[in-house]
Amino acid sequence: MKYLNIFKLVIITTLLSLSLSSKALERIGRLGIGMSNQFRTDLPAISFKIQKSKSTAIGALAAVDTDENEGGWGAGFKLYRNIFEEPQLNFYGAVLAAIINEKQGSGRSQSGFQFDLTMGSEFSFSGLSSLGFSFEFGVSLNKIDDFRVQTVGDSFIVAAAHFYL
Repeated sequence: MKYLNIFKLVIITTLLSLSLSSKALERIGRLGIGMSNQFRTDLPAISFKIQKSKSTAIGALAAVDTDENEGGWGAGFKLYRNIFEEPQLNFYGAVLAAIINEKQGSGRSQSGFQFDLTMGSEFSFSGLSSLGFSFEFGVSLNKIDDFRVQTVGDSFIVAAAHFYL
């Protein structure tokens, strides 16, 4: 019951923050390509992000490792909503929905899901506005072996680094 209350609080906070009007860094229509390590299986993923409007962006993650003992794969979709901006920085709320698979030795593998509710920030250095670094925090609901509720705290090395075309 305690986890259910925490989950409700996170959802309400995220929905309230997503409904605020905001101004985003001018990257409308630009495709960001980079890396992320946000899957709970610790697979490094190729990450794509495109700014659809001043307030919203969509993204995708894809990862694969063909190792017979420790490999796996993951594929996910991410929705971003900018909350506010500062020069060279956007603060946002995000939702990640993913399907993940993990090999567990002897060719055995198990599939599951990951659902993250996070808040984070993407920042750029002055003069390097085509390069964006993100960090995020929040909660992850995921299942491979067992259903887990985990807190998330991803630094810019894990959350994402994108180069905008």
